[in-house]
Amino acid sequence: MKKFFVFLIGIILLAIMVVVGTLTYQGYSLYKEAIEETSISEKIEEIKNEKENYTTYDNLPQDYINAVVAVEDRRFFEHNGIDLISITRAVIKDIKERELVEGGSTITQQLAKNTYFTQKKEFTRKIAEIFMAFEYEKVCSKEEIFELYINTMYFGDGYYCIYDAVEGYFDKKIEEMDLYECTLIAGIPNAPSVYAPTKNPELAKQRQAQVLNKMIKYKYISQEEADKILNKM
Repeated sequence: MKKFFVFLIGIILLAIMVVVGTLTYQGYSLYKEAIEETSISEKIEEIKNEKENYTTYDNLPQDYINAVVAVEDRRFFEHNGIDLISITRAVIKDIKERELVEGGSTITQQLAKNTYFTQKKEFTRKIAEIFMAFEYEKVCSKEEIFELYINTMYFGDGYYCIYDAVEGYFDKKIEEMDLYECTLIAGIPNAPSVYAPTKNPELAKQRQAQVLNKMIKYKYISQEEADKILNKM
């Protein structure tokens, strides 16, 4: 009986290895096909040419940068494109739910998805996204990756970059945003149709509170600063 269980475990492990190997190969093939069609350098040039109001990293308020990093990818300036801690946590949750409900994606992975792949949740695309994230990290600085990210994200209400979103929601220039506005807009891309303040103001405020709590947790702002924003809400 003991030998049978050892054999069974061996078969299960082998099956897992085959599945993982197959998905990895398919994901890598998808990545190679995409990168051979359009290199990272060509993609960057394409984005900058297409975006009439392309915003550079230097023009972003530090509060906005901190808010995005806190709520989306707190180890952004430390990792090499993927966050193994977040991925492990996401995989455990996905296994429990028996579907791809949480991706554990970094800002770099989200950039890879936005610029090269579809939004459909599937394991092959997630793997291709990881390979592409590594490619972005090899070619670009963290600051370049961040600015490409905020220039290709959807912010709801028809706004497909940070410049248009700030102008549309606040009638301001990006550098004029205060902490309230920075934290409100930082929370939108997670689910634009849900958190766009023009669509669901109450849900937008709830998301903003999550952003503020993350900023407190990672010591970007104090509780007192957050309370001022929360009271304003």
